[in-house]
Amino acid sequence: MSLTRRIMLRAAGAAFGGALALSAFGAKAAEDTIKVGILHSLSGTMAISETTLKDAMLMLIDEQNKKGGLLGKKLEAVVVDPASNWPLFAEKARELIAKDKVAAVFGCWTSVSRKSVLPVFKELNNILFYPVQYEGEESERNVFYTGAAPNQQAIPAVDYLMKEEKVQRWVLAGTDYVYPRTTNKILEAYLKSKGVKSEDIMINYTPFGHSDWQTIVADIKKFGSAGKKTAVVSTINGDANVPFYKELGNQGVKATDIPVVAFSVGEEELAGIDTKPLVGHLAAWNYFMSIDTPANKDFIAKWQAFTKNPKRVTNDPMEAHYIGFNMWVQAVQKAGTTDPDKVIDALVGVKAPNLTGGVSEMLPNHHITKPVFIGEIKDNGQFDVVWKTDGLVPGDAWSKYLDGSKDLIGDWKDKKCGAFNVKTGKCGGA
Repeated sequence: MSLTRRIMLRAAGAAFGGALALSAFGAKAAEDTIKVGILHSLSGTMAISETTLKDAMLMLIDEQNKKGGLLGKKLEAVVVDPASNWPLFAEKARELIAKDKVAAVFGCWTSVSRKSVLPVFKELNNILFYPVQYEGEESERNVFYTGAAPNQQAIPAVDYLMKEEKVQRWVLAGTDYVYPRTTNKILEAYLKSKGVKSEDIMINYTPFGHSDWQTIVADIKKFGSAGKKTAVVSTINGDANVPFYKELGNQGVKATDIPVVAFSVGEEELAGIDTKPLVGHLAAWNYFMSIDTPANKDFIAKWQAFTKNPKRVTNDPMEAHYIGFNMWVQAVQKAGTTDPDKVIDALVGVKAPNLTGGVSEMLPNHHITKPVFIGEIKDNGQFDVVWKTDGLVPGDAWSKYLDGSKDLIGDWKDKKCGAFNVKTGKCGGA
């Protein structure tokens, strides 16, 4: 064999050996980490709300790694941007699960994004932690709902307005997609069960990113001029909230005249905008940054240190991720593995402290127990809590105010069913 050929063979062997070593190193590195998917819009109309949730997850993962990681391994965040594009959410979810091999995913904001990814999580058998208030009417094995169900936000908000503000006429204003439409369907049925007449309920929907509110606000003013106390229940989502409140101010609609209670406006949406038109209006959440507890103070301090911004605010969906992440960590430790089937079973019954002074529990329907607060917007973009529930409220997967839902429960512990009919004893809602 020629000297040149021997040299070439040795070089090829060395390269092959190096490639094997690199491959082994890469496999070893992968074995030493547990990947966590973060599926939140960092661009588009929902970025105003979702970007901060990505940052919150990065902080929570960093904090867990400082505690030694999980099962002796380091957690690794895998961040993708579905860009407020609902079909892209499904594509990015598939990428996270099939390609990146994440153990669980924390993500989505709108219900349409959650509905988009749901078939992917079922097909590939992974876990989604969903941190935002939503319309209910769902209990899926692969999803854990750490945001509010309607009975943990919408219903208490309406009760507050009825009792404390003596509201008799109702404007149900929402963005045109599944969450507002289903929530308003529940609220309309609930209001009618309380004796409110159809002519005292006005329902309006606008597209995502809607900016021209002049006519709609004028209609709200006219509807509120009938001599009965009127309120707006807002399921308007994303950046459309900014021009909506601005137009209320332009047309002189004050909170003392027609209060607005919002389900999607929190500290993050108020940060950096002129809050003068919003002062006195309300929001219903399960957490406010202004709540004075040691746990919340500690969380805020860590958050502002992590983001290197002493003015960075916290909000309700961040707390939902905080609770959900800590529940997931506990369940993985309890199961001794990140295997989705074992973790899903281990999650039911897990308890984790929330930031407002209570301890939340994961229920068999994959919803959690949460307190409910009504906050009044202040001129500094924070909320003054004006009402709260006595204790924690268990999340209902199915609404007792809708004919097709009132006999259904979700029970993934004993019934192994997300829509079990308590009257017929059958799974699937029949």
